[in-house]
Amino acid sequence: MILEGAHRLRRVLLSLPDITLRVGWLRAHLGELRDSEAAELLSSLCEDGERADPDSREALLVVAMVLAAGGDSPFVERLRQHAEERRLLSLARLLRRGADSPLSGRRSEPPVPDYGTGRELTVGERRSLARSNNRRVLEKLLRDPHPLVLRQLLGNPRLTEDDVVRLAARRPLHHTIAPTLADSPRWLRRPRVRLTLLLNPGTPEAISMPLLAVCTRTELLEVVHGVDAPLALRGSAQELLERSPPLQKGVSGSTVLQ
Repeated sequence: MILEGAHRLRRVLLSLPDITLRVGWLRAHLGELRDSEAAELLSSLCEDGERADPDSREALLVVAMVLAAGGDSPFVERLRQHAEERRLLSLARLLRRGADSPLSGRRSEPPVPDYGTGRELTVGERRSLARSNNRRVLEKLLRDPHPLVLRQLLGNPRLTEDDVVRLAARRPLHHTIAPTLADSPRWLRRPRVRLTLLLNPGTPEAISMPLLAVCTRTELLEVVHGVDAPLALRGSAQELLERSPPLQKGVSGSTVLQ
């Protein structure tokens, strides 16, 4: 029954044309299930994805996004407990928690950028600016610490992938950045953004662990050899590498929905 349910879930996810729709649908669907059913379904999808089945990996990207956006929510914590108690190893690996990184708990607040008005703008005014087409304004907004401003900015069509990668690479990583990016399917679907978050020691493991599920072999190797990566993250990356199917000659990794 679980296997049939996972296949049906995968078909529904892949029938939806947009990544944001897929994430929203899966989040709503999981909320309708008992926690034990949700854990079993997600674990089955994780196992299929580890075997490098293309459709399963495309669906697994949606799972990774939902879990990363969930962070340390009560729902994700219940899933983690079910995965550990029922030995759902593939799901448990993506929900593993290690010791907090020294940088992940930092809460120092950077100053609000000077927007040239002679006073500190309100959050509402800064959110309005986040709709701007002016590149100089967007550069300032990328340094704004408020999550509502950042969320508005991430929806700006003038923002580029390079902008978001620079944001995700910031050290120290302000505590609002990773959760806001994790809740932005538009940008989390980009492999460069995901890898940058994975390699940043300030990214909480509640966000970085699920993203390992859709890494290529090359990306997993970068995490394994990342000197700043938390030990638990590197350990999970190493386990996924060992479970990956052997590479065909000349192939460096598999891909997921771009």
